[in-house]
Amino acid sequence: MELFKEVLIQNSLITAFVFVGLIVYIAYLISEKLTRGKFHGSALAIILGLICAYIAGVFTNGEKGVSDIAILSGVGLLGGSMLRDFAIVATAYGAKFSDLKASGAAGIFSLFFGVTLSFIFGALVAILFGYDDPRSITTIGAGTVTFVVGPITGSALGADSEIIALSIAAGLVKSILVMTVTPLVAKSIGLNNPKSAMVFGGLMGTNSGVAAGLAAVDPKLVPYGAMTATFYTAVGCLFVPSIFFFLVDTIY
Repeated sequence: MELFKEVLIQNSLITAFVFVGLIVYIAYLISEKLTRGKFHGSALAIILGLICAYIAGVFTNGEKGVSDIAILSGVGLLGGSMLRDFAIVATAYGAKFSDLKASGAAGIFSLFFGVTLSFIFGALVAILFGYDDPRSITTIGAGTVTFVVGPITGSALGADSEIIALSIAAGLVKSILVMTVTPLVAKSIGLNNPKSAMVFGGLMGTNSGVAAGLAAVDPKLVPYGAMTATFYTAVGCLFVPSIFFFLVDTIY
């Protein structure tokens, strides 16, 4: 067992991939068997990941979730800023402006309106909870855009790590809500065709949430929603740390 443990620690990144793969497999199994796909596997995977992080924190008294456990230390690298930024760049290279134009004026408008509305909501919540520092307000507001825009904005503005963590938490809550609520409201909002899926992706923005929610409604709609959601993240990363921060800084 000691030899096996040593191998897992020495190959920590591979161990992390296996661990995350098992979590995702269990989540999708639960989704299929217990909820018949109504509660999407991606949402369950995030919830299971948060539960694992909490349990690890309780038993190790650490601050880095499961990565405080020696054999799972690779999760810290797998979920770290380096691979996160790599994923963002890879996503940006895969997006084409010609594809965005295909969604029409409604899709483009929903994209900018969605980013702005999400930011305003998050910033107001931050203010209501007593934050009056422009960096903190902007970072938390960025988190409600997506949990990717939050840490990028916080890092760019030099926000405290606690504020960046709050922004990620806000983005995760939004992602889970979009995943779970989308199948319930799809019929009432007419989410049943490619154009409405593009507008929906532009309004909600969270790539994982939109993709998982649309997959539960109709898998054929996923590429259309994911297309505008991809640009949503890019627009958020571009505008929030710059224009939106300057606006908040002017007010405060």
